[in-house]
Amino acid sequence: MQKRKWRLVALALCVLAWPSVAMATERLTLMLDWFPNVDHLPLYVAKKQGFFADAGLTVKIISPSQTSDALKLAATDKVDLAISYQPQTIIAAARGLDLVVAGRLVAHPLTTLLFLEGHGIDKPSDLQGKKIGYTVPGLMDVLLEAFARLNGIETYQAINVGFNIVASLTAGQVDAVMGPFKTYETVTMRHKGYAVGYFELEKHGIPDYDELLFVCGPAARKTKAAAIAGFRDAVAQAIRYVRANPEQALEDYFSQVPEAERQTETQAFELTLPYFAHSQDHDRQRWQTFADFAYQYGLIDKPVDVKNILP
Repeated sequence: MQKRKWRLVALALCVLAWPSVAMATERLTLMLDWFPNVDHLPLYVAKKQGFFADAGLTVKIISPSQTSDALKLAATDKVDLAISYQPQTIIAAARGLDLVVAGRLVAHPLTTLLFLEGHGIDKPSDLQGKKIGYTVPGLMDVLLEAFARLNGIETYQAINVGFNIVASLTAGQVDAVMGPFKTYETVTMRHKGYAVGYFELEKHGIPDYDELLFVCGPAARKTKAAAIAGFRDAVAQAIRYVRANPEQALEDYFSQVPEAERQTETQAFELTLPYFAHSQDHDRQRWQTFADFAYQYGLIDKPVDVKNILP
């Protein structure tokens, strides 16, 4: 009888404790900027290696329908976090969207102006009068305009090609595309037998910036501050793990993204690895330099004080 009594007491204690265990796991929804690829690899490592779980987090990773969706959905609190780009975030801030930068993923520009070799393009001014595609409306078309002003391209036709980078170039629909990454599309096109060249933005007048970062909206900032701090720490831990264990990290990624093309993604990962953020801290001066540049060259129509968007 006494033994049965203690079993009942133990069972009751377990039942009482169970809700607190469930409540300890915070759910976060993260929207990517594009389809899953090795630029996002540390996120999948954080899931596989349990870094999110150790921080008390369950992170749902989803892809957008359009490349511009993620930032808008974060600003309106439809998702907790979104991957964005520093230029896009500054443009959004100038337009009055309520966003805060929650962390960093890729710390330097990967974006290029990509073209096929052998088509008479050797320097930026060779793009005069050409058809130039862009990938992300509201960002890459604006960066293209700044690039053109900086490099003496007075006339050109801007065309939204979206995800159709390779097809639009190889079919001759455009002569170049603003937005492809030097660590990804260069690999995919070479695998298809195309020789490509590109202009790196930071070498042609556009200031250095964070390529990929995490943003959140006002509600997430207020109600999920602790969870977002845990997310930052888990991402930082994952990036350290990726650097120390690149082969295992790549396998962690492939196990969760089985549709990825292994050869392409492996080569892209090798190129991307040096660019993952070494720190989650933000260089306010670097951010302000880019914001001032954005205003000077018409990316934004009013000045942005970056202290309002940086934690």
